Amino acid sequence: MTVKSTREEQARLLRRNGRFNIVRRGVPERRMQDLYARLLSATWGWLITILVTGYLAINALFALAYLALGNAIENARPGSFEDAFFFSVQTMATIGYGKLIPVGTVANALVTAEALIGLGGLAVATGLLFAKFSRPTARVVFSRHAVVTLRDRVPRLMFRVANERESLIVEAQMRVVLVREERTAEGETMRRFHDLELERGRTPIFPLSWTVSHVLDAKSPLAGLSSETLAARKVELVCSLTGTEELFASTIHARYSYSADDIKVGHRFVDIISVEPDGRRAVDYAHFHEVEPDHMPRRDAAPPDLSR
Repeated sequence: MTVKSTREEQARLLRRNGRFNIVRRGVPERRMQDLYARLLSATWGWLITILVTGYLAINALFALAYLALGNAIENARPGSFEDAFFFSVQTMATIGYGKLIPVGTVANALVTAEALIGLGGLAVATGLLFAKFSRPTARVVFSRHAVVTLRDRVPRLMFRVANERESLIVEAQMRVVLVREERTAEGETMRRFHDLELERGRTPIFPLSWTVSHVLDAKSPLAGLSSETLAARKVELVCSLTGTEELFASTIHARYSYSADDIKVGHRFVDIISVEPDGRRAVDYAHFHEVEPDHMPRRDAAPPDLSR
């Protein structure tokens, strides 16, 4: 990746994974207050790593505490961290095999505290894993590029969306916002948001791919913009899809953004829908992201001649 493309990627309002690319300053850190939200939003890999690491660390600390008490575990080898660690594991999980037994009041008090911590930790981990596992997530894929091409002799901005899951998304709605730098009458440069009117902003069912289209007419905020001016004005398209996942009957969300470099003027998408011999429609997702030059007479992103 070149330095230019790296800077353009950092300047995006929305990353390709749907997360906002914003640096927050002046906000007090509340990591512990937002710990549940942070863990719930973490990836499965990070969450499992955090839980396993925390589990091992707590048992190791209790094992050191048992060793510090001296002969506090009956039938354990003197000074054996291994025996103390596995005794801690048995205590926290309330297994109690019966071979390793706490000795003395202090050791039993430590066992009591560990058992309480184990019960609390199990409840939190169970609730966290269940909430993350049962939360509906969208497996919606956006095409890597948006294209500007002619359809019915009218220039249109288009991109594709597809549902990777077999379950349906019903009442899907798409919203596209144009983000670009503009200069005010006072000479101040600021980012402004413009809603783009879509030809079809919602669909009752979403089983196949969906080509979202915006007409580049005189009312469009993109009217008269070429490939060069798109990049110069740091244009970004922020796309947001919402819908109801049929299996869980819950609302799902998916986001994506297109920078000026992601918009291919004079290109069209490769066809991916075909008809099987038995009459069923087939979608070839292997070519979902592919675009090709539009060999039909085309115009740039300028609006059509409306005087005709």
